[in-house]
Amino acid sequence: MFNNKKQPAIRSLIANGSHITGNIRFTDGLRIDGVMVGDISAEEGRSSLLVISETASVTGAVHADHIIISGAVNGPVHARVLLELQPKAKIEGDVHYLALEMHQGAIIAGQLRPAALDEVKPVLKLASINE
Repeated sequence: MFNNKKQPAIRSLIANGSHITGNIRFTDGLRIDGVMVGDISAEEGRSSLLVISETASVTGAVHADHIIISGAVNGPVHARVLLELQPKAKIEGDVHYLALEMHQGAIIAGQLRPAALDEVKPVLKLASINE
């Protein structure tokens, strides 16, 4: 339903044993196997895939279209299209998503916020009595 387009290729990798401090912006696909301290953001307007593997640890906000989490995230997660939580996923922070797939064993310590609840409510105009 949400995956009508082909997934973008993973072109970047933060390998197991790496420790990166700072914010990252990426296009297409990014896989994290190491430790990341900082915000991770995919470029908007292009299809993006972020994979946080079982060996990965991320401290910071995460933004991408399709996010697959098997490791630990300490910070808010914003999946513009689909969020997949694998059995060993652990999130400490609020989760914003359009579609969510959560396997048994995954843990979320925060609020679940579907996209429909995040949308700005329309401005209401009251009808004037003198019209």
